[in-house]
Amino acid sequence: MSTMNISLPETLKTFVDLQVSQRGYGTSSEYVRELIRKDQDRLQLRELLMNGAGSAPTAPVNGTYFDGLRDRVHQAIRTHSPR
Repeated sequence: MSTMNISLPETLKTFVDLQVSQRGYGTSSEYVRELIRKDQDRLQLRELLMNGAGSAPTAPVNGTYFDGLRDRVHQAIRTHSPR
């Protein structure tokens, strides 16, 4: 694992220390790693949403669509479940 040193104003360091103690992190590094992972997830979701917003419209989703989706999920479960 690589090491990165960061400088924080005292108010931010106090905030990080408080989050570590109140939320059960072992170290400030664990807290910062989780923040970075959440930001990565947020950026990935934003990209997916922007791609969806820029795509061509499709047919409206209705009950038939969800029935078919439910059937496909049940079929996949039956196909991949251990016997």
